[in-house]
Amino acid sequence: MDVQLKVKTYLLGTDLSIFKYDDFIFVLDIISRLMQVGEEFCGSKSEVLQESIRKQSVNYFKNYHRTRLDELRMFLENETWELCPVKSNFSILQLHEFKFMEQSRSPSVSPSKQPASASSKTVTLFEQYCSGGNPFEIQANHKDEETEDVLASNGYESDEQEKSAYQEYDSDSDVPEELKRDYVDEQTGDAPVKSISRETLKSRKKSDYSLNKVNAPILTNTTLNVIRLVGKYMQMMNILKPIAFDVIHFMSQLFDYYLYAIYTFFGRNDSLESTGLGLSSSRLRTTLNRIQESLIDLEVSVDPTATLTAAEERKEKVPSPHLSHLVVLTSGDTLYGLAERVVATESLVFLAEQFEFLQPHLDAVMPAAKKPFLQQFYSQTVSTASELRKPIYWIVAGKAIDYEQMLLLMANVKWDVKEIMSQHNVYVDALLKEFEQFNRRLNEVSKRVRIPLPVSNILWEHCIRLANRTIVEGYANVKKCSNEGRALMQLDFQQFLMKLEKLTDIRPIPDKEFVETYIKAYYLTENDMERWIKEHREYSMKQLTNLVNVCLGSHINKKARQKLLAAIDDIDRPKR
Repeated sequence: MDVQLKVKTYLLGTDLSIFKYDDFIFVLDIISRLMQVGEEFCGSKSEVLQESIRKQSVNYFKNYHRTRLDELRMFLENETWELCPVKSNFSILQLHEFKFMEQSRSPSVSPSKQPASASSKTVTLFEQYCSGGNPFEIQANHKDEETEDVLASNGYESDEQEKSAYQEYDSDSDVPEELKRDYVDEQTGDAPVKSISRETLKSRKKSDYSLNKVNAPILTNTTLNVIRLVGKYMQMMNILKPIAFDVIHFMSQLFDYYLYAIYTFFGRNDSLESTGLGLSSSRLRTTLNRIQESLIDLEVSVDPTATLTAAEERKEKVPSPHLSHLVVLTSGDTLYGLAERVVATESLVFLAEQFEFLQPHLDAVMPAAKKPFLQQFYSQTVSTASELRKPIYWIVAGKAIDYEQMLLLMANVKWDVKEIMSQHNVYVDALLKEFEQFNRRLNEVSKRVRIPLPVSNILWEHCIRLANRTIVEGYANVKKCSNEGRALMQLDFQQFLMKLEKLTDIRPIPDKEFVETYIKAYYLTENDMERWIKEHREYSMKQLTNLVNVCLGSHINKKARQKLLAAIDDIDRPKR
């Protein structure tokens, strides 16, 4: 107890908040060793020291985390969303910050300093040093060796072919050298690097471009910084388990802020929800609202009349980040910044995958009473990362095809023809040309950055869905239409489908039934149409009303028309 009180005096009498992170971790590690000595020597749990170091750690970590959040905002605001060229076998365990996880997959007092061999784990601390030596001196020596290991990994001869292959096929020749060095310097050198044969390189030249980088993770320098930070947080948590909840809570804020930034930069669009296509799930909307309320400081300036509590709450928050002016999202030639959108969104998905990988480790150190927080963080936040793809890529799809031009061309078509037509209308060819141009631009973007298959599929699905809904809208603008005109609509749509299926592998074609069902509804009798109207609420009031009006005079009389319009009005009334 006397030893504890003496150390406590020094501990609480020192302003640890000015310590650098590595120095603070070093102090923690020495004290954890001291507590280990106390436990082995006299069975003491060192409660006095435990509480003292917990107070200092929480205080230090709050300040440290606040600074890191501000830094993260700065990184995000300066990020140009260029690909950070890591190898296809990249693993976070290769980073210096996660070195401790290689030596101990389960949390311990000091995992980064544990003896490597299994047999030495059974040897007590006193037995280990009974013949000489000092465990506290060995800490510093061991750390020096660890640092040397990281720095010594600079010159892999076997890296050269893989590096040149990556640069040749991944268009990374314009990536700053310091980014490449930053990653190479962090290699631990523990895993052998597989070199690439000339035959493999030749075969890659023949393969489709997008397949060359199929295994290379998509991430940015900022993503890498966040991952490193997570590793540092976990080091502290493993050395001092009593503050595990605080650390994990702060880790979750790093992920929250990164996710919120990606959404703010690339996915926020008020017109999205008006489509009614459910682009943002209720879970994603709830998550974004939670982050905005709990973490984002939306105030422009400090209110001098604000209460002390409000001021303290603002201290815990971070201003909303702003996209760098160097990132251009308005050019059609680049598909409205698709490369940057892909790098940003897929880097978030990659970050989520790393959090998933770390979940068992976090769960093992989380206090039982706090485990629901961790479970909710994973189920409500981490798992929503991939859901951001839909709203983000929808913005590209909404601009990539000229849907308005198609409506204008459809308006010029004569639909009340008296004979069956054998030639489709020009708007179909114009639409297909738009899709061909979209396909070409997509291929151009893929030369800058790999477009994962799920992303490509979402883009095509969005564009096709928007095109098909525009076709229905065009048909709903028709004032007069004959049976032969309806047959012409079917001919046009079949021609569009036939040519479209040669451009994409997406099956089934999204919203194909949405168009076909609308065209066929023209032929329904009065009773069947009334039932059909009540069953098909996916169509707008305008589209349903037009269907009834166009049928007037052919097989629907005025009385039936009034009845059907009343049925449409009944559907619309609950929405008002």
